[in-house]
Amino acid sequence: MMITVYPEGCTSTEDDSTPPILSRVETSYGEMRTILPHSEATKIVYSRRRDTDEYFWQGDGPLSLKCWFTGQGLYEADGGRFAVTQGSYLLLNGGQRYSVSREREDEEESLLIFFAAGFAEEVYRSLATPFYRLLDEPWHRERSTARFYQRLYPHDPILWPRMNRLRLLLMDRKEEPGWIVEQLHGLLEGLLQVHRDVQKEVDQISACRPATREELYRRIHYARDYAAASLDRPLTLQEWAGVACLSPNHFLRTFKQIFHSTPHQYLTRLRLEKAQDLLRKTDRSVTEICFDVGFESLGSFSTLFRRHCGVSPQAYRLRHASARLSF
Repeated sequence: MMITVYPEGCTSTEDDSTPPILSRVETSYGEMRTILPHSEATKIVYSRRRDTDEYFWQGDGPLSLKCWFTGQGLYEADGGRFAVTQGSYLLLNGGQRYSVSREREDEEESLLIFFAAGFAEEVYRSLATPFYRLLDEPWHRERSTARFYQRLYPHDPILWPRMNRLRLLLMDRKEEPGWIVEQLHGLLEGLLQVHRDVQKEVDQISACRPATREELYRRIHYARDYAAASLDRPLTLQEWAGVACLSPNHFLRTFKQIFHSTPHQYLTRLRLEKAQDLLRKTDRSVTEICFDVGFESLGSFSTLFRRHCGVSPQAYRLRHASARLSF
């Protein structure tokens, strides 16, 4: 099997404008490698490193999945902003121009999967076409392009276990070409199933035309993902609605219908969850964490934290520090 390392977003191993950086990067700080499981332009980029530097890349890419297990990747695409962390994965459609950046991290582990053009369409056809047509036309290629809802997805019981199995194989350095190809087919089958479930959510939106429901779903999720990537600063309803290109009242009503909470309630929950994570994993002061997650007042932060978690931020930190020591 050929193992090379390419910059993120490289869509073809034949492209002279994006030559391989190295056949393998492997140091005492970790490694980054790209697995090419077959001759088409499907690639798997697995990275596990320590003390990573700041990074930025911009370009066009194929249909892809972005997973970060430690650290964070900040993506911008089609007017949206997406912070990919250990609790989510990002789906970007083929032909999408996007950028990715990261800050300096003590530790980073990520898995990026780039699917060859036509791969998703091939899997979809095999699932949706009657058997007699599959027998009569086994090599027929669809002219239409598969399009998914481009957004952040939480870890789910359908796709996430398949991605994690692939990650564990790569962690153990057991790159078995036949097995990896089978996993890629399974990933796309899972992705299509997730897409069907998302379509059910879209159909529940109060709008007469299907195209209107789809556009509202896309805009509201872009705004939600933008907020999740902007926790380090205050965010007004006017700005948030502007990301969705909706009036504040229309945004407020539609957001509540889709997520069953108001934008303010949702954003406050995200900020408090981020604060809990920082209290467990860093030595930053409570005051620093308060402002790092976008609160403007230490008093309101402490009150909301106690209401949400049942204890003060400092008591929460001490409780989890004691739990680690006991373990």
